[in-house]
Amino acid sequence: MEPNNPYGPQEESKIEETVVKKREVKREKKRGVAGYFFSALAGVLVGALLVWFLVPSVVPNLPADNATKTTNTNAKTEQLSVDITTDVTSAVEKASGAVVGVSNIQSVTNFWSQSQSEQEAGTGSGVIYKKENGKAYVITNHHVIEGAKAVEVTLADGAKVEAKLVGSDVWTDLAVLEIDDKGVDTVIEFGDSDALKQGESVIAIGNPLGLDFYGSVTTGVVSGKDRAIPTDINGDGVEDWQAEVLQTDAAINPGNSGGALINLAGQLIGINSMKISESTVEGMGLAIPVNSAIPIIEDLEANGKVNRPSMGITLVDVTNVPAIHQRDTLKLPAEVTTGVVVDQVIENTPAALAGMKPYDVIVEMDGQKIENTIELRKHLYNEKEIGDELKVKVYRQGKLVELTIALKETDTL
Repeated sequence: MEPNNPYGPQEESKIEETVVKKREVKREKKRGVAGYFFSALAGVLVGALLVWFLVPSVVPNLPADNATKTTNTNAKTEQLSVDITTDVTSAVEKASGAVVGVSNIQSVTNFWSQSQSEQEAGTGSGVIYKKENGKAYVITNHHVIEGAKAVEVTLADGAKVEAKLVGSDVWTDLAVLEIDDKGVDTVIEFGDSDALKQGESVIAIGNPLGLDFYGSVTTGVVSGKDRAIPTDINGDGVEDWQAEVLQTDAAINPGNSGGALINLAGQLIGINSMKISESTVEGMGLAIPVNSAIPIIEDLEANGKVNRPSMGITLVDVTNVPAIHQRDTLKLPAEVTTGVVVDQVIENTPAALAGMKPYDVIVEMDGQKIENTIELRKHLYNEKEIGDELKVKVYRQGKLVELTIALKETDTL
C-alpha cells in the first residue's frame, strides 16, 4: 500500500524538474570553477615559457656586478698640476744654481802601514760670484778649507771639479777658490747688506750636514744687523776678535757654512758663517754681510791675502766699560755714552808714532762719528788704504784731542 501523496501527478512532475535543474546548475558551477582554474594554470604555463625563452636574450644586455667592479678597479685618480710661484721660489730659482758644495780633502796616515792617503775631512758650501777668462770664482768660509791639502767643488749638476785656493783670511773667516768655468751656468748677483731692514725676509741656501742635503733652502727674517760676535781666532781660549755679522732666524747648520744668504730679489746679502749652538739658544743663524765681504774678496783675488791698514792698538767698546770707570778712570763727559776705548798701544806702530795713549776714547774718525768697534773697523778697512792719513778725535782725561795717524800694515788693528 503506497503512502498518501499530498501532491497530484502534475505537481510531482514539476518538483522533479526543479530538482533536476538545481543539480545541473551545481554541475555547471563546478565546471566553471574548474575551467577558470585550468585557464589560469594554462596562462601561468604560457607566461613561464615566455620568460624561459626571453631571459637568455635579455641577460647579456643587463649591467653585471663584475663589470661594475672592473670599471671601479680600473678608474684613474685625477691629478691637477698647479704652478705655484712666490717671491721665495723666484729668488731660489735665480740664485740656487750658484751655490756649490766645498769638500776639504786632507792627508791621513795609516797607523799600521804608515802609508798616506787622501780623504774628505769635512764639507761646507760656497757661492759662485764671478766668471772671467775661462775661470769661475767661489767665495766660502776660511774654516771650511782650513788645513786642506786639496779642495773639491761640487756643482749644482753633481759634477765634481778640483779647486785652487786663491787666498783666505782667518780674521773675517772668508776664502776665495778658483775653478774651471765649464759647467758653470749661474753666477750670483751682489746685493746691498747695508740696505737690509730688520724683519726683512731672507733665504739661506747651502748643504747642511753634508752633500746628502745639497742645496737645502730655509727661510727667515733679518733678526739683527751689525752684531759683534766675540771670536777666538787662534784657538787659545781667549776671545781676540769680534766678527761683524748679520743675525737671522733662517736655519743655518754645520755644512751651511760658506753658503748664500739672499734677499727676495735673489741677491747675495750675506755669507753664512756660523751658528750659536748652545742648548739654550734656538734660531740664531749668523752670516757675514756682503758689504763687508766684498773688500776682502777683492784683496784675496789681487794679493792672496788681505792687506789691511792698521793703527796698532787693541780696543774695548765704551758700552762694555762700567759706569764708574767711565766717570772716574776715563773721565768722560756725561753726554759721551758711546765710543771705543784704546786698551793698549803697540810700540812703533802708527798709533804710537801719532801719540795715541791707553785709555784714549775714540769718538770720531775723518769727521765721522764712531760709536763702537764695528764702525771703527768698517771705516778703517772699507774707507782707508795703507799709506793714507787718518784723522782721529779722542777724549783724553775728559779733554778732546785730535791726532793724525799715517796708516801702515801691521799684525794688529
